[in-house]
Amino acid sequence: MCFALLLIFNQSKAQDQINIQLANEYLNKGDKQKALEIFQDLARHNENINYIHVNYFNTLLELQQYKEAEEYLRKQLKREPGNLLFQLDLGILWLRTGEVMKSDRHIKQLIAENAGIPGRIKYASDYLTSKSLLDYAILCLVESRKVFKTESIYALELANLYRYKSDRQKMAEEYLNYATQNLGNIQYIKSLLQVMLTKPEELEELEKILLSKVQTDPSNEVYSDLLIWLSLQQKNFTTAFIQARAYDRRYKTQGERCMEVADVALKNKEYQTASQIYQYIYKTFTDVEINRSALLGSIQSREAFYRNEPSLPVDSIKKLVKDYQSFIDNNLPQAAAFEATRNKAMLQAEILNELENAQQQLINLINNPQIPQTIKAKSKIDLADLYLINNEPWESALLYAQVEKTQKENTIGYEAKLKHAKLSYYQGEFLLAEEQLDILKQATTREIANDAIALSLRIKENLMIDSAAIALHEYAKVELLLKQNKLSEAFEKINDIESGRITIQDSVITFANYAILDDCYWLKAELYLKQNKPEQALAQYEKIVAEHFNDVLADDAFFAIGDLYENYFKQPDKAMEQYKNLLIQFPGSVYAAEARKRFRKLRGDFNQ
Repeated sequence: MCFALLLIFNQSKAQDQINIQLANEYLNKGDKQKALEIFQDLARHNENINYIHVNYFNTLLELQQYKEAEEYLRKQLKREPGNLLFQLDLGILWLRTGEVMKSDRHIKQLIAENAGIPGRIKYASDYLTSKSLLDYAILCLVESRKVFKTESIYALELANLYRYKSDRQKMAEEYLNYATQNLGNIQYIKSLLQVMLTKPEELEELEKILLSKVQTDPSNEVYSDLLIWLSLQQKNFTTAFIQARAYDRRYKTQGERCMEVADVALKNKEYQTASQIYQYIYKTFTDVEINRSALLGSIQSREAFYRNEPSLPVDSIKKLVKDYQSFIDNNLPQAAAFEATRNKAMLQAEILNELENAQQQLINLINNPQIPQTIKAKSKIDLADLYLINNEPWESALLYAQVEKTQKENTIGYEAKLKHAKLSYYQGEFLLAEEQLDILKQATTREIANDAIALSLRIKENLMIDSAAIALHEYAKVELLLKQNKLSEAFEKINDIESGRITIQDSVITFANYAILDDCYWLKAELYLKQNKPEQALAQYEKIVAEHFNDVLADDAFFAIGDLYENYFKQPDKAMEQYKNLLIQFPGSVYAAEARKRFRKLRGDFNQ
């Protein structure tokens, strides 16, 4: 008899599971009425409630069966008076029926009753969030804070809720609240804020909050740290340096924060600012390692500045070479001295035309057993570049391949692969170059990935228009000539590409050139700048904007025009107009942050 009853029970339970699945299938198909009929039958058995409640209750609401929904909830609460889910749903039901005051009193009473029970109040907050009742979800956590008399709990949860509400100020305050609880939280918060705060006004709002926090709580290291980080995000390196200098003094460090700002400024091509910070560190702090790094950074900043001048000052370059040599003599066998040797060799080769001397220095580095593997790999890349300048591409390919093999899955290896791909491109092996570039598009280094994507797009675009890729072949030759510093030959070949005609063995060949024209204008502008002819460069950039507004170089041209007006022609109003146009026309451009910073600087925002 017992066995027969058990069998009937199990069969009934199995049938209920089938019916639950059937009801859910009806819901998925949009047949809510049929689903409701099955749910009504299932709801007669209490053991089914946990499996059907959410879908059953939502179906009742969607079909406006409010009376049945309330009767159902009352029945369940009679059975389980402490069930928070049923209690919350009763408030949600009244809200749906328009009984707002009644619902409000009910939900707030539930919050008050459960505020001192973390598990239940957190559940209530999460559930109310899922129903888009964010104000009540926030109230849950705020009231719980009051009970426990601590502002540190629920910081991340509240920050996320304020983010959903687009309340950026309160969101930022809660993230700061979380960051101050533990120094280990700072990096996590920086990563979050970097994603969440993308608009300039949002960054400025955070800046105001942080400045206020620093004034009211100057001993709190977190606020000072985040202020430096924020200034770096805004690319305001002078302000970041002022803050870092104060930080190093207050916390009696050996210039580490100033060094961080200098390194980021150098990476962002703020060469003079970087050089000034490095010199300050060198003169101010006594730590040997910091001193050595600062001195090398100062020389490297000056080198980068000179390399970006329209006409290279040879006397200054010779002085730089002497400074590098002095640094090397005083710091051997430290790794920094080997880095300086690399820099010196490339200066001598690329600018002073001392190619053989430079190659020998790099070979000596590669063969030196004391050299760290990373510097040895970088030296191989440098030597490969010099072989390319000297028209020895096979030697270059061999060295790039060696570095790719020994430095897999790191930045140096990716750099070697990118240069190897460019070598294939220079030689007209476009399909091979594309294979290598496809791998690099996933590189962890954003700059390398962006370069790979840009070159891959150029190849695809031109091959699509001209399968013989005559224009692309000629353009690749121009880029190689520029790398070899053969400017006059490069100019001649660019003019041929623009005309769409080249002469090979007394035969004139015509070809489609419009896919490569904007690139030609860009290279021509760069050549004019090397010859200190900014007016001619401006004309080329303006042709890109006028004729190729929808192509990939348009935002580059906008920024370049602004830079010319700011730094060559000294016309800040025109520069501001150009930067503003860039921000309006290309808000997602990689130049947007820099353009915004320059616009604000020219407007006088940073004078104070």
